[in-house]
Amino acid sequence: MDIRDKKILILGGWGLVGSAIVRDSLKHNPSEIIIHSLQKSEAESAIDAHQKNAGNTKLSAEWGNIFVREYLKEKYREDVLNNPKYRQQLLFDVMEPLNYEILQASNLFQIIDRHKPDIIVDTVNTATALAYQDIYFEYHRLKKYVGGNEKISHENLLSEMEKLLDTLYIPQFIRHIQILFDSMMQSQTKMYLKIGTTGTGGMGLNIPYTHSEEKPSRVLLSKSALAGAHSMLLFLMGRTPGGPIIKEIKPAAAIAWKGIEFGEIKKRGKTVNLFDCAPENAETLGDEFHFDGEKNWKNLNKPLKSVYIDTGENGIFSLGEFEAITTAGQMEFVTPEEIAHNAVMEIIGSSTGTDIINALDNSIMGPTYRAGYMRDNAIQKMIELCDENDSDSVAFEILGPPRLSKLLHEAYLIKKVVGTIENLAKISVEELTQKAEKIMLENQEIRSQAISIGIPILLSDGKSLLRGPNVVSPKNFGTNTIQMTQENIEEWADAGWLDLRQKNMEKWIGRAKRILTMLKTVSQDDTSSRYHHGHVYWSVEKPIAIGKLAAWIFIHEDKGEREKR
Repeated sequence: MDIRDKKILILGGWGLVGSAIVRDSLKHNPSEIIIHSLQKSEAESAIDAHQKNAGNTKLSAEWGNIFVREYLKEKYREDVLNNPKYRQQLLFDVMEPLNYEILQASNLFQIIDRHKPDIIVDTVNTATALAYQDIYFEYHRLKKYVGGNEKISHENLLSEMEKLLDTLYIPQFIRHIQILFDSMMQSQTKMYLKIGTTGTGGMGLNIPYTHSEEKPSRVLLSKSALAGAHSMLLFLMGRTPGGPIIKEIKPAAAIAWKGIEFGEIKKRGKTVNLFDCAPENAETLGDEFHFDGEKNWKNLNKPLKSVYIDTGENGIFSLGEFEAITTAGQMEFVTPEEIAHNAVMEIIGSSTGTDIINALDNSIMGPTYRAGYMRDNAIQKMIELCDENDSDSVAFEILGPPRLSKLLHEAYLIKKVVGTIENLAKISVEELTQKAEKIMLENQEIRSQAISIGIPILLSDGKSLLRGPNVVSPKNFGTNTIQMTQENIEEWADAGWLDLRQKNMEKWIGRAKRILTMLKTVSQDDTSSRYHHGHVYWSVEKPIAIGKLAAWIFIHEDKGEREKR
């Protein structure tokens, strides 16, 4: 797409790749570039650095952690986990079903909603940010108290367990993707481009660069696992009708560099101080290693200074480290300018061959001609067996979701009343409600098949429920009771109750009328390949095919259509 006069939000825009993308984007005269970084000072520094080349492009700053609520965006993670209120808020926001309150409170939503960008370029190393929370470290902290020798109060034990839950990668990652997608949909973002990671700089499980004595470390593999999950969820996002164009570039090498200097060496933002331990103060090794040591070292009260190469988010490397990691046969490296060039080329529509999402699209195995050819045979065989055994195959609640089972059982019941779609469109809602409930009350077999798979039956009075020991809607999250409100009843009935109320029967009549109206636009004489759901498919004068009706509802009402065929 054309970048000129468009709004671009660059998440992580202060970083090495983000800065390069800002520079390349400015050449195409966007109306505004919103530069986001973790720290306010970083975002403002980035604006100062690019202002002289901005021309008529407006530069704006945004900052803060994009994985938490707006009011927590500037809090250090350690401070969040050590504060019971913040910690429990984080847990709630990640583990509870997504609702509008959680969505609109998110810092990421607030940023996107404020600016409504046409294009989002995400250079944040999401996999690293989440995986380096290090669930293994939190496990070992908890292990001391659960089954260990150290005592802890009940209250503190709960706090430690909350911290462990707050470190689970996948729930945080899924919530991030949900919020990102919903935010882009509401703001009508046209394109999202992710600068991803392989997690290992393109190397395999034999990678020598690790984060512990393990090779490879579990933390490193966690990062790679999240990086892969990220690509797959973006792949699904790109297959969602009405959503933005989705692309991902995934560099498989070390990324360098930002600058080469001599100065103080800093690790995680803190200066590395020099210490010494004189030979006469050496510790004698015994049966145990103590991390506290005997404290016989001496603080030299001066920083470590040396020549270093700044690789941005990956930190600074010594000459020896850089020489080793970039040697042919090791990680080697790619420059941020090369990544930025490909990113901008992908945005404007050029095919660089580096888009992971397009590669997945082109390499997956989709539906086949053979399967489609054999589908009718399978359906016909099932119909024959149903006739032979006087059995109707409706739903088992194995495929899921419960809404599918509910729709199939309702369609089956309606078929028993009216037979065809044509008749369904003609019957009054009062008659349909009365006859459907009469069959349900008098026919134990039909009734028990729904109840036995966890689909309760809500009778026409809206107050009486027929059910068995298992109920799939609402979902049981470990509590024995849930507050019964009218809002909850409507939600549960829509999700997984066979609903015999008049207003639901009215929906079914409306569906039949819409299908017939749609078919009026299709000529009976049209023998082209234009319509795959035409007159022959529906055969509205024949008995209702309940699966076709359920699929039609998923496509047209629930917006659940497969976009790429």
